[in-house]
Amino acid sequence: MSSAHLSTVDGADRLCVSERAQCVPSRVLHLRRLPADVSEEEVLDLALPFGRVSKLITLTAKNQAFLEMSSEEAAVTMVNYYTSTAPTVRNQPVFIQFSTHRELKTDNLTNQRSQAALHATAVHSGNMASGGEGRGLAPGQTPVLRIIVENLFYPVTLEVLQQIFSKFGSVLKIITFTRNNQFQALLQFSDVVHAQHAKASLDGQNIYNGCCTLRIDFSKLSALNVKYNNDKSRDFTRADLPTGELEPAAFGVALPPYGAAAFPPTFHQHAGLSMAAIPGSLVSPPRVSLQVAPPSVHSVLLVSNLNPESVSPHCLFILFGVYGDVQRVKILFNKKENALVQMSDGTQAQLAMSHLNGQRLHGNVIRVTLSKHPVVQLPRGGAGQEEQALTQDFSGSALHRFKKPGSKNFNNIFPPSATLHLSNIPSSVDEEALKDLFSSTGFTVKAFKFFQKDRKMALMQLASVEEAIEALIALHDHQLDHNQHLRVSFSKSTI
Repeated sequence: MSSAHLSTVDGADRLCVSERAQCVPSRVLHLRRLPADVSEEEVLDLALPFGRVSKLITLTAKNQAFLEMSSEEAAVTMVNYYTSTAPTVRNQPVFIQFSTHRELKTDNLTNQRSQAALHATAVHSGNMASGGEGRGLAPGQTPVLRIIVENLFYPVTLEVLQQIFSKFGSVLKIITFTRNNQFQALLQFSDVVHAQHAKASLDGQNIYNGCCTLRIDFSKLSALNVKYNNDKSRDFTRADLPTGELEPAAFGVALPPYGAAAFPPTFHQHAGLSMAAIPGSLVSPPRVSLQVAPPSVHSVLLVSNLNPESVSPHCLFILFGVYGDVQRVKILFNKKENALVQMSDGTQAQLAMSHLNGQRLHGNVIRVTLSKHPVVQLPRGGAGQEEQALTQDFSGSALHRFKKPGSKNFNNIFPPSATLHLSNIPSSVDEEALKDLFSSTGFTVKAFKFFQKDRKMALMQLASVEEAIEALIALHDHQLDHNQHLRVSFSKSTI
């Protein structure tokens, strides 16, 4: 490749960076800010876990390099991964982006030298780019990973696992199951190298902020035999498989005994668990949508042990609306301590259940479970006025927090806490006015703090979690001036 052509490529790619444009995916990747004396082997070490590298050009004078991956899919996987995990060479951060060029054109000398480096590095690393799959791998490593999800606050579906792990290679099969009160999975990659890289990158990471921690080890199995495609097992290479029964025996695989090798069980569903101590997260980026839900999960919840003197459909709509968009609420006419709450989908129902079951509302500890009813029926035409008032349809409400796809509210779902997050505060409302609003409504304000960089938001700490729940119900959407309404949610922070 001529020096003039290299200069043009470099200029074009720097333009893409300077304008912060979203470069179109390409097999060619541009690496910048490399160490001055970087070797071709060091550059290749960044790329080979994601697939075969067909061409390599290093520009040592400019601390840059260009890689051409064997496929666009491999290049996209590499860029996505290094977006969430900053790449380094000798502890120096490196910047990687798609090149504006679709392929690299090299002269014979450059090509011979780069191909020699490619071959030498591939053999040394044991990567499949050399055709020697399995070389350099520790004994006992297989393409099948055993996954345990600890601190299971949110549902983790087969689709969520596939979305996360496919960033490291082709996922062929997944089996999910529960053992020792823990959600577990077996996941088979197309080769050992991808499994090795996924384990090294994801072990100890959180799927969602502060919870759903991945514990990953190699399985003793070398392959999975999946007989059915359903919510519990999937063979992505066989679309023709029947759905079968959702029973462990139907998976057609002998699960190895874990015994002492199993990770210690820390499965929690109680909403009061502190999550601040759990490091790492996969939530941003790569971002996992909390809206993914298996189609067979019902979206209707049964809420029991309510205080019939205080509860109302609107009250439950506001509270459960913190964890999803509530469509309908029905307080049972003959048993008013019970209610049905219909969420938008099964995942939102699971979220609300995991966070609100066991919380205290109006003096009673409420119980939240999945209902056998698929939907909440509206009263018939002949129903009395009281019965009609006990059932309300909120599907058209303007107060839904999650109606916009990709809403940032999905990133701010936390268990009930004594500290509330207040937002949409107009500049005309000061600290004393907000404290007076809560105290005059019957709540004890322990502490208050505006956000330093955004005075439209603040934290308010009340006397207890129960008080915070009731304050949220009472004051969410409270009108603060002629066109601004207060937004209230639970905070993960304290004052």
